Amino acid sequence: MVEAVTGRIAGIARHARAKAQMEVIDTVEITIEAGLHGDFRGYVRPGGKGRRQVTLLERADWDAAMAEVGQDIPWYERRANLLVDGFDIPQIPGTRLRLGADVVLEVTRHTDPCERMEALAPGLFAALTPDWRGGACTRVLMGGRIAVGDEIRIEEP
Repeated sequence: MVEAVTGRIAGIARHARAKAQMEVIDTVEITIEAGLHGDFRGYVRPGGKGRRQVTLLERADWDAAMAEVGQDIPWYERRANLLVDGFDIPQIPGTRLRLGADVVLEVTRHTDPCERMEALAPGLFAALTPDWRGGACTRVLMGGRIAVGDEIRIEEP
């Protein structure tokens, strides 16, 4: 399988506090200080490293997990911030991704599935575990505005 060089942002979602319902939006501001505007996980605590400011999920991985558990649950129930389409998120911490014209994110680690996934569908926790299927955590290196439909690509150093 050849790795996609570019893809598209297919969805944007945020939640104002832990366990809050996800809000699906079309455009958002991303900052170094606060991550995705209006999402509680983006704020970097004093002394923190901001390793989970913005989370990304590949549409193909979500679709594969849904097929495995025989469900059709909306992607944002994964509680990821961005759904990307046609792009293989590099599974290498330190990789930089450019979104739209201005935003640069750095992959920090995979996003571990939580027990909430099992409550959505039996077997979903296990379906999201292999091969970074649960998505990637990133930190913000350069802020800006992104929108559904914007390009995502690897940023060369």
